[in-house]
Amino acid sequence: MSRSIDYGNLMHRAMRGLIQEVLTGVAENGLPGAHHFFITFDTRHADVDMADWLKQRYPAEMTIVIQHWYENLVVTDEGFSITLNFGNQPEPLYVPFDSVRTFVDPSVEFGLRFETNDEDEDETDEAEDTAEAAEDEGQPRDAEVVSLDSFRK
Repeated sequence: MSRSIDYGNLMHRAMRGLIQEVLTGVAENGLPGAHHFFITFDTRHADVDMADWLKQRYPAEMTIVIQHWYENLVVTDEGFSITLNFGNQPEPLYVPFDSVRTFVDPSVEFGLRFETNDEDEDETDEAEDTAEAAEDEGQPRDAEVVSLDSFRK
């Protein structure tokens, strides 16, 4: 019986650990400089906790922005809770790290995407990242996700 290393799951755990570390720093010290985050998560995940009206409006996935106004950011090993403003209505959310699909900080052109393979169980999950510098002499541009497959031989 042969054993193999499950690099896909190891990569996912490492990338979720990175998100946890970044959010823990923000919870303790606030957002530094121009940093801000777009976090997309699966609203169908069993441990997601959000208002019913938000779940009805976003039945599959939702993208939140952590930038100008947020409160009560608490980070645990399993996920984070935060209160965000939706049309002048503060709403608490709980987002487990296992539900996160993308994490992007456009201020430094960094992004992670967690692939889900609900339709194809033979493929392994992969995390993707980007940290490419803007080539337009410091001109800002949209964040770009680069597949790790492009670096494999």
